[in-house]
Amino acid sequence: MEATRICLVRHGETSWNAEKRIQGNIDVGLDETGLAQADAAAQWLSPLAIDALYSSDLLRARQTAERLAAALRRVPILRPEFRERRYGLFEGLTYEQSRTRYPDVYALFEERVPDFVIPYGGESLQQLHLRVSSGLRRLVDEHRGQTIAVVTHGGVLDIVNRLVRGTSLRQPRDFLIPNAGINWVSASGDDWRMEAWGVTDHLTIVGLDELP
Repeated sequence: MEATRICLVRHGETSWNAEKRIQGNIDVGLDETGLAQADAAAQWLSPLAIDALYSSDLLRARQTAERLAAALRRVPILRPEFRERRYGLFEGLTYEQSRTRYPDVYALFEERVPDFVIPYGGESLQQLHLRVSSGLRRLVDEHRGQTIAVVTHGGVLDIVNRLVRGTSLRQPRDFLIPNAGINWVSASGDDWRMEAWGVTDHLTIVGLDELP
């Protein structure tokens, strides 16, 4: 079976990233640095033959994908399964505010309890894993033997890394997820391989990794 290569790009920086404020599904756009990062990622990828371009439908991802689209000559296809995790009552707060106001809830979040659903419309890690892995497998089925790009979010990329490496949802994160970082994975059926992760060679301002 022919492998599908997937280039996953985290969206560029937003002002909320700089403030370490939890965005989740709140539609925050890129700041000036984020737009420059998106342009740099687009220029870096422009020589490559990318067969299709996908993106989360949240604004910060769409704005990043629009820059890539111009360079790759591809129209972005929006897929809500690659949206950021829903963080429920944490959305709009900084990580420190979340820890201070909701210490018991934040402790479960910080401990990465897989089936813990963040109150008020949030998602558990297991729910996020199912959503993201199903979306990725759909792309692999649709693009066998092709190379595609996906613009997405930090929480989604956390799941992708664990899916590819076969690591537990509970395990503390031991990898970077910088804004506008470029990551390459490939899949042939259920055989996933990591090709590159957290590449920032294209960035003059290295993207933030403000995630817990």
